[in-house]
Amino acid sequence: MANNGDEQQSEDYLFKIVMIGDSAVGKSNLLARFARNEFYQNSKSTIGVEFQTQKMLIDGKEIKAQIWDTAGQERFKAVTSAYYRGAVGALLVYDISRRRTFESISRWLNELHAHSDMNVVIILVGNKTDLKDAREVDTAEGKAIAETQGLFFIETSALDSSNVAAAFETVVKEIYHILSRKVFQSQAQKHEAVAVLGSGKSVVLQGDGSDTNDGARGFPCCS
Repeated sequence: MANNGDEQQSEDYLFKIVMIGDSAVGKSNLLARFARNEFYQNSKSTIGVEFQTQKMLIDGKEIKAQIWDTAGQERFKAVTSAYYRGAVGALLVYDISRRRTFESISRWLNELHAHSDMNVVIILVGNKTDLKDAREVDTAEGKAIAETQGLFFIETSALDSSNVAAAFETVVKEIYHILSRKVFQSQAQKHEAVAVLGSGKSVVLQGDGSDTNDGARGFPCCS
């Protein structure tokens, strides 16, 4: 019974994370490399809904990241609002060897913000760093647009695994830390309210506010 309790306590959070970006930038291979340590050299565009659930341990909490791939819809510019619904994180991927995919970043950001929470955690991912000789987008350009848009930034290669885990972990950790801060602030406010009510002097209740005797000293009545 104790083990069951531990299991229930260990499954603390489930975060939905979406992968967006133009077709053939390597989103599916990034997910395959991260989730299964696999790479498909001749992979075709994803067709149908695909997502993987990965577990991470952060500050002793078990985090489940449910990572969604665009399922090939991006080829037809028809990624549905349901795909974005409930997402708290996103990997916006472009191909460093195809400038056109880099130029689509603003369109993808607009679509993401139109269909999801404005506070969604986003990391800009320049994929295919293994194609050094074919690079069309400099690292500095990726960093610059990420800074302008307030995004995290990283360059990866699904082929040789470079920074793949780091890209996903950065998003999950930031989501967790934001959530933790909100929970901490909420608890602090509750504790403060309880402390105020429990002190017996910080809150004074009066019938109509007309009696301002010593019991309300230090708490001037509103005029």
